[in-house]
Amino acid sequence: MADESWNWEDPFADDGQARERERRRAEREARRRQRQGSLAAKAREEVEQRTEAPPVASPPAAERPTEPAVQSSADHDGGPPAGRPAAPGPAGGEGGRNTLLLRRGLGLLAVAAVVVVLYFVGREVKDLFGDDPQPLAEPKPAKVSELLVPEGLDRSQIADLAEEEGLKGDYERASKSPKGFDPTKYGAGTGDGLEGFLFPATYELPKKAGARDLVQRQLDAFEQNMAEVDLSYAKSKNLTAYDVLKIASMIEREIQVPEERRLAAAVIYNRLAAGDMLGIDATIRYEDGNYDEPLTESRLAEDTPYNTRVNPGLPPTPIGNPGLASIEAAAKPAKSDAYYFVVKPGTCGEHVFVETRREFAAAEAEYQQALEAEGGSPTEC
Repeated sequence: MADESWNWEDPFADDGQARERERRRAEREARRRQRQGSLAAKAREEVEQRTEAPPVASPPAAERPTEPAVQSSADHDGGPPAGRPAAPGPAGGEGGRNTLLLRRGLGLLAVAAVVVVLYFVGREVKDLFGDDPQPLAEPKPAKVSELLVPEGLDRSQIADLAEEEGLKGDYERASKSPKGFDPTKYGAGTGDGLEGFLFPATYELPKKAGARDLVQRQLDAFEQNMAEVDLSYAKSKNLTAYDVLKIASMIEREIQVPEERRLAAAVIYNRLAAGDMLGIDATIRYEDGNYDEPLTESRLAEDTPYNTRVNPGLPPTPIGNPGLASIEAAAKPAKSDAYYFVVKPGTCGEHVFVETRREFAAAEAEYQQALEAEGGSPTEC
């Protein structure tokens, strides 16, 4: 009888089990290779898509798709590799790339829209202003008029000039005693008025300016110019600034040649030092307001305040309004002993300056002879 504890196996049964195990192993290997081929094809597709897409800045970390790790099939037996979802969702993988492409497309459309808007706005501006837009016109300056006040004119003559220019108001009244100006600080008396202080120049005045505006500007100009004059020599001869204005006003009337101003001032200084009469007829003409008609012998002999033929010293006030050149000459005369000056015939207002009475008589006779020969003034300008 056989022993029942002995396990007997059929050798053919063992060969069938081996073949079954080999078949399963072959199937697993085929599935592994199929998965590896699919993953390799997917990777190539992704590389091609990234190469064709234009380079853009990386999205923020919150929007950047997470790339799952690819694991070998040795770690899993069947199914997708660990760490990779079975189907990619919208937040990562292919869906994330589509989102980035969509955003880039929308951005390009927005830029194109802005360009189109700017183009049409430019067209509208061009149609409105033309090809060469003109700048806005500057505001027109206020209308002004230029008024030239020549050197040497007296108040009444400037008043006539202001009236001719259409200035409103009474110039002589406005220049009598305006506010804000004190002639006494220059040595004038309280009742001497403003003759001599109305500085001659070219003034730009608004169309609606009046006589008072002109007077104020003349006084301002006088103070500015007088402040530059050196009065030290005149003061050394006991002369005030007002005395200098008197001398300058006589020079302005008598002298036409600029180089003779300081010589004429020297004659006046020399006569004042001697206590003699100045003998300047322009002072009488100022007193009479006569600048055109000849002076008679009887008038030259009258004892009136402005007749320097009979009264020694300076006239009571300036006889006009001198310019800066004559004021400077009156403040600093030439170094000369000349005591007389006489018009030189055949010239344009030139004078002969002499020291003695005999020289003066000869020059005076020459002038009278030329005057009779010409039947009028022996000067030519």
